Amino acid sequence: MAPELPDSVEGLRAAGNRSFRSGQYAEASALYGRALRLLQARGSSDPEEESVLYSNRAACHLKDGNCTDCVKDCTSALALVPFSLKPLLRRASAFEALERYPQAYVDYKTVLQIDSSIMSALEGVNRMTRALMDSLGPEWRLKLPAIPVVPVSAQKRWNSLPSENHRETAESQSKETAATKSRVPSAGDVERARVLKEEGNELVKKGNHKKAIEKYSESLLFSNLESATYSNRALCHLVLKQYKEAVKDCSAALKLDGKNVKAFYRRAQAYKALKDYRSSLADLSSLLQIEPRNGPAHKLQQEVNQNLK
Repeated sequence: MAPELPDSVEGLRAAGNRSFRSGQYAEASALYGRALRLLQARGSSDPEEESVLYSNRAACHLKDGNCTDCVKDCTSALALVPFSLKPLLRRASAFEALERYPQAYVDYKTVLQIDSSIMSALEGVNRMTRALMDSLGPEWRLKLPAIPVVPVSAQKRWNSLPSENHRETAESQSKETAATKSRVPSAGDVERARVLKEEGNELVKKGNHKKAIEKYSESLLFSNLESATYSNRALCHLVLKQYKEAVKDCSAALKLDGKNVKAFYRRAQAYKALKDYRSSLADLSSLLQIEPRNGPAHKLQQEVNQNLK
């Protein structure tokens, strides 16, 4: 005898989650659909719950290769709760599979406005950039739909979510290293990386450090062989008070160029902000061996020594 189905939205959603985890995507989709109908029949307004159910059913469609229905459900989810990350990422993947590259590019770029460290979105932008360059030519950016501006409230909502909702960000950071280390960039990749780095530099001059991080990250997906790209991204992290990220980028820069003075200096600044004064002094000592008359380094060294007293 078939097991009795739950009679609540919460129970149906939980059953759908179990089916999805076990790879029963059609069954999970049906359960999410039943939960949606029950929720809508109530007549009560719960846009968050309804949006999650649409997004979960979209994930089932995506797994089953039904990209058209995935796009529809993600669009419904986003109409209820605009700028939600999961439906944006799922819709971008579906658009990409449907070869609707301009729409996929827009969704990936929208995700990066919310969280610039999500590597699945950065990798998506990388793939879409190549596809759009090939299909639309050098002026491809002029032929794209408008990229919506994500309000600060949506960014704050994402940042306030529990840490498990950010798991993809942590997992995807390892993908950057794996993806870039596994191949030698072509001459074309190196040139694209250079252009993206220069675009990042221009954004830094304009004070738009968050956007600059996106450009530097895109550049590193094409080629991770230039120390300056890491140290430039570290500067942006410093300005945004993302000190641990700054340390990581400076360390990556120094692996490529052990005499990168800016990387030593910026890592020393980040260590100081993290109250790791001894590591800060060690970096300043290394810097001053390379440039004994570096005035800012001497000044920072005095400040750090004051904190140790």
